[in-house]
Amino acid sequence: MRIFFLLLLSTTPLFAQENYPENYFRSPMDLPLHPSGTFGELRRNHFHAGIDYRTQQREGLPVYAAADGYVSRIKVSSYGYGTALYIDHPNGYTTLYGHLSKYAPEIEAYVREKQYEKKSFDIELFPKPGELPVTKGELVALSGNTGGSGGPHLHFEYRDTKTEEIINPLFFGLNKIMKDGQKPTVYGVMAYALEDKAVVNESEKPVALNLKLLKDGTYLTDKIYARGVMGFSINATDKSTGSLGNNGVFKIETFINGNREFKVVFDQFAFDESRYINNFIDYQKYNATKQRYQKLFINTPYTLGVIRDNTTNGKIDIKEGETINYRIEVSDFHGNKRIVNGSIEYSDKPATITQPKKVTPYFVKAANDNSYTKDGVSVFIPAHALYEDFYMDFDVKDSILYLHDDSVPVHGNITVSFDVSHLSPEVLQKTFIAGVDGKRLLYNNSYMENGRLTAKVRYLGQFKLAQDDTAPKIYSVSFAEGKWLSSKDTFSLKISDDLAGIATFDAWLNGKWILMHYDYKTRIIFHNFSDGIVDEGRNDLKVTVTDNVGNSTTFETHFFRTQKTTSVEKDK
Repeated sequence: MRIFFLLLLSTTPLFAQENYPENYFRSPMDLPLHPSGTFGELRRNHFHAGIDYRTQQREGLPVYAAADGYVSRIKVSSYGYGTALYIDHPNGYTTLYGHLSKYAPEIEAYVREKQYEKKSFDIELFPKPGELPVTKGELVALSGNTGGSGGPHLHFEYRDTKTEEIINPLFFGLNKIMKDGQKPTVYGVMAYALEDKAVVNESEKPVALNLKLLKDGTYLTDKIYARGVMGFSINATDKSTGSLGNNGVFKIETFINGNREFKVVFDQFAFDESRYINNFIDYQKYNATKQRYQKLFINTPYTLGVIRDNTTNGKIDIKEGETINYRIEVSDFHGNKRIVNGSIEYSDKPATITQPKKVTPYFVKAANDNSYTKDGVSVFIPAHALYEDFYMDFDVKDSILYLHDDSVPVHGNITVSFDVSHLSPEVLQKTFIAGVDGKRLLYNNSYMENGRLTAKVRYLGQFKLAQDDTAPKIYSVSFAEGKWLSSKDTFSLKISDDLAGIATFDAWLNGKWILMHYDYKTRIIFHNFSDGIVDEGRNDLKVTVTDNVGNSTTFETHFFRTQKTTSVEKDK
């Protein structure tokens, strides 16, 4: 047997040997920790960066400072972490609290003042160390469901303050309150013929291995018959005690004849590494089945901190006459382990299942810049925007760009540009470069550069010029025109756009700009009367919504309000 040596992936991580302060921090919530998401969990286009506290499907539960420190960053966004809070601690770590419904009163007042100054709901602030100090256990926020959250929960992270690398929260004592006595579950193992003339079980295509669960809790695969260079991938998840959800695993190791050859540990990573998940998993299988198989080999070296301490790249070269034993160990943070055992025997049987070798005129070298032009359409693929070399489909027909398909993952931005000299200024203003997904058009932020309409995209597929001349909609107002709202705390409206998407929304009450909160999942914008903008008696409301190509809609109405209700109920 011969193992190919791995090129240097990255330096030893900063925290690899650090003793984390397990007793310095407290839990950010007084709830049992049955996480709905764990650190490093495989998500769409990224690794999950923290731990998600289930909040009993409720919002508004207390969130506490994990330790003494000061609020170092505040970010309110319609997407991502939504309403989020960052606290720097004197021991060199930062904690992050995401998807909040609101901040504690002092922080909330600080944020509200800045939002009114900037006349913007989305805002990012960096308070100075002395502005918003907090103490361990102090109420800093209430849990929520803001931003990209799929349901009420608290997203909680630890970061190194200087490097901003994200660290597994279980290192900081949360492992003591998250009980876990269950072994990870293995759903499947795949074997791959990785180079020309390699064959696995008479196949050049990836092969699913049969798994047999033995009485001792280990899995045994059927014997593999192979020749040439091969590798493995695995589909595995973990559950903690009291949690029904499938979460990510902590560590995966492979052994050949008792020697460890590959190791993945979800202890920390940098944000700019997160999109490498699309190279870390078998992306083609995920694209076809939505099943995430973690590859236990590397074709082209790349920098991903969770892969470390390897002397080989996980590729196994099976030579004539060889029989080897392999073992895959999958572990959770608490040390529960699931083992898969098997053996590989050399076989010279030819492949009965072949992998067609597709050849096109466009061979993309991932390490190089690549440019293509046809019929007024240009594509620039910079070096390292893709993970692997491949033969790409490229064509322009009937003004539609055919740029391969979405089975190939994209890491960096690809520049697509169209000649628009034939369009009038009025039409061009409403034009953008759209991705084509069947009958659906996908908006891409488009801009003029060197006389061409240009967009940067992170996916392959079909693209075309599209126009949007339909204005956004404003509807489902929470009150009838002229209604008394004296006993109400808020009012709301829904907004939507059918193509280019909403760019901005603004509202004025009696001519004064007011803050409208936005939840894109429900399409609701709402205003809190506690902001103190409302007048006694009649209030005239004006709302304007603009989409990404400049179409705009304005809605006007009025309501009445007194600051104190009378004995006669006015809210009819």
